[in-house]
Amino acid sequence: MLIPRQALLVSDDFSSRLRAEAVAAALARGLCEAGAAEPDIAALTSDGGVEVASALAGLRFDARMRAARAVIVAVAALDPRTIAGTAAFEVATRARQSGVPACAVAGENRLGGFDARVLDLQLVLQARTPKALTAAGRRLAEVL
Repeated sequence: MLIPRQALLVSDDFSSRLRAEAVAAALARGLCEAGAAEPDIAALTSDGGVEVASALAGLRFDARMRAARAVIVAVAALDPRTIAGTAAFEVATRARQSGVPACAVAGENRLGGFDARVLDLQLVLQARTPKALTAAGRRLAEVL
């Protein structure tokens, strides 16, 4: 069986000025600059009232995840007190249950090492700007 080359990049809005698509584009740029394959991008949209599970189902997340080398989830904040029910929690849980490595990039990271291990995140990076997101993409390419 061949090992997939492409990562699945699931991004959410970091702010009203840094939308999911821009977050994904900056991370993808860094990944490609460092020699990784162009990622499969799944941008989450902030549709009020849509549950995370429904949003992921609409993106065919499970099938795309199983076909990926790894999953990268990019969210505005990772906080152990509020992570339950978030995209990051759902993505990390599904990846862990499927045996797919998962990494995270957050504008604000409040997870400790134990929290990251519980979520089975291989690497958690903090990046708040497009330039920092591109640098984070280059760093991710080193570990994928």
